[in-house]
Order: sequence, then C-alpha cells, then structure tokens
Amino acid sequence: MSPSFLPLRIVIVCCVALAIAALAAFGDQTVLRFASRVAIMGLAAVAVDVVLGYAGLVSLGHAAFFGLGAYVTGALALLGYHEGLVVWPVAIGTATLAALIIGALALRTTGVYFIMITLAFAQMFYYGANAVPGLGGADGFRLPARSTLAGFSLDNPRTFFLLCAFVLIAVLLFARRASFASFGYSLQAARDDAVRSAASGIRNYWLRLAAFTISGAIAGLAGVLSANLTLYIAPSSVLSWHLSAELLVMVILGMAGTLYGAIVGAAIFLALVEIISHYTDFWAMYVGIAVIARVLLLRDGLLVTLRKLVTP
Repeated sequence: MSPSFLPLRIVIVCCVALAIAALAAFGDQTVLRFASRVAIMGLAAVAVDVVLGYAGLVSLGHAAFFGLGAYVTGALALLGYHEGLVVWPVAIGTATLAALIIGALALRTTGVYFIMITLAFAQMFYYGANAVPGLGGADGFRLPARSTLAGFSLDNPRTFFLLCAFVLIAVLLFARRASFASFGYSLQAARDDAVRSAASGIRNYWLRLAAFTISGAIAGLAGVLSANLTLYIAPSSVLSWHLSAELLVMVILGMAGTLYGAIVGAAIFLALVEIISHYTDFWAMYVGIAVIARVLLLRDGLLVTLRKLVTP
C-alpha cells in the first residue's frame, strides 16, 4: 500500500470511530437499529467482496449462507438454546460447511456456469425452507428472544449495535490482513491469470475453495446477527436471491476489491432504500440509477475517487 493512502485511511478510521461513539451515546432506538443493520449488511458485503474482488468470482448464492446462519440460530432458539457461545459457532459452522460443499462443486466450472450453480444451490435452500412447516414455511417464524453471550443480555440496542460494530471491524481487519498476505496475493494472481498462476505452482482450485469457504463463514455470521436484530426469519428475507443481488450491488457501489468499499456501499444502499421508500414504492429503480451513475461517473469507486481528491 502506498504511503499516500495512510492519512486518508487514518481519517476514515477516526471518522468511523467517532460515528460509532456518537451513535452509542446519543442514538435513539430507531437510529441504532438502522446502524446495526448497516453493520450487518456491511459484514455480508465484505463476505461477497472476498470472492468477487479478490477471487474474481461472481456468486449469486451467498443468501444461502446468510440464511443458514439465521435459520440455525432461530431453530436453536425455538428449542430453548440462547447462549451465543454455543449457538453461534453451530450456525457459522453450518454455513461454513455448506460453503465448502457448494464451492467444491461450483468451482469446477467458471463464468456464467459458476454464477448459475451458486444461484441454483441458493434456490434449493430457499424452497427447502418454504417446505418446512415446523419453521413457519413461507411465513417464517419469530424468535422468542435474542441470544446471550456468556449470560450477558443483548437486548439493549446500544449493546447490540456495539457488538455488531466490533464484529464488523474485527472481520474487516482479518480480511485486510489476509489480502496483504501470500494468500491474498496468490488469490489475486489466480484471478488475473489462472494459467500463469497454475504454471507458477499456485493451486488455483484449492485457493479459491478456501476463499469461498471463508466468505461463506462470514456471510453465516452476518445471518446470525441479522436473526438477532430482527427476531424474525422468513425465506423471503434471508434466503431470497434478491438478497444475493443486493449484496453484489453494495460491493459494486463501494468498489470491489477494497473491502472498505463494501461497507460504504452497504451504507449508501440501505440509506437510499430507507429514504426513497418513504416517497415511492419504486425505490429499486432509483437505486439502479445510482448504480449506473457510480459505474459511469466514478469508475474507480468511491474510496479511490476520494483518495484522488484528498491526495495532492
């Protein structure tokens, strides 16, 4: 990373820290709920950026991992298990295992075939959840309560928001660290020229499978947090292919391959939906216009454009 980017990064980190502190201190329940949703969807967008920005894989199946994290959390809550130290690893592990299996099959293809296979698997989970009457079928079900962590309640909106912010920052730091390690550079080499990277000894398939599995685990963690935020789970909200498409839009808005941009894109997307939906039911059209404007006018992405404006 070039030294000229460091001041801007410090500014961004300081602004985020101040925003988190201000929200925790002065935000009301509505604001805290929206901020928690931004953090959760930003986490899911980071998961997509891991495979899109660094591995060059367009996935329409990440709703499956997000939904599995949510559904396992909700199902265990209905059975009376609320301790997050027990429930959350099970939910994340389920999403991770699903990502490993789906990735092992889907990565044997490329291009549009990979996209369609991931979409097909996600739709299988979607229709499977619709067919389970014990979990409410298409209507979904409500969770009796939020999870606890070591017996500590997460019912307080400020506590839950701070937890979501902490998880997001921790995952972001982990992903950034990995992207600047040999794993990240090898993944980008396989993305840019698979033939040359294979000739140099990089095992492209296993490398991409590892990235896809890690991405699925992060998406599952986002699903766990989402279930605890809404206390309501339905196939249409956590397993629909629309969710996978929205995550891709978030990454594109912020700029793929930056990780930070995925979070910015999530915040912009959710803010646009929140504002425009108050005035019209056709909010998707205006969000689409924003995506087109971003692609045509800010081809380097929001963060890179800001860097160019700030850096002399």
